[in-house]
Amino acid sequence: QVQLVESGGGLVQAGGSLRLSCAASGRTFSSYAMGWFRQAPGKERDFVAAISWSGGNTYYADSVKGRFTISRDNAKNTVYLQMKSLKPEDTAVYSCAAVPGPHTVVASDEYDYWGQGTQVTVSS
Repeated sequence: QVQLVESGGGLVQAGGSLRLSCAASGRTFSSYAMGWFRQAPGKERDFVAAISWSGGNTYYADSVKGRFTISRDNAKNTVYLQMKSLKPEDTAVYSCAAVPGPHTVVASDEYDYWGQGTQVTVSS
């Protein structure tokens, strides 16, 4: 069982930056691949970024590639999403997710555990 708690969301102007954190409970965090997803009002949940359990492999949605960076600190049981050059279209609730296994995972239905989400609002 893994419990995930996101933090770091907020209101930022276009072009600004935010860093989201996702703290995980449990002693086996390093056994899980992690992902970030987002959902805007009235839209489906979209994949944003994923990282392997070691942190050695990452994968990004085209819409955020070059602007967002996913990373993890297994000693702190935390995964991060550094977001730069934010755009109004990045506005959404951002959620982290965990799945046992080493590889990056893109499909949301493959993840077993989800956080409650944190709101990111980018003003123009």
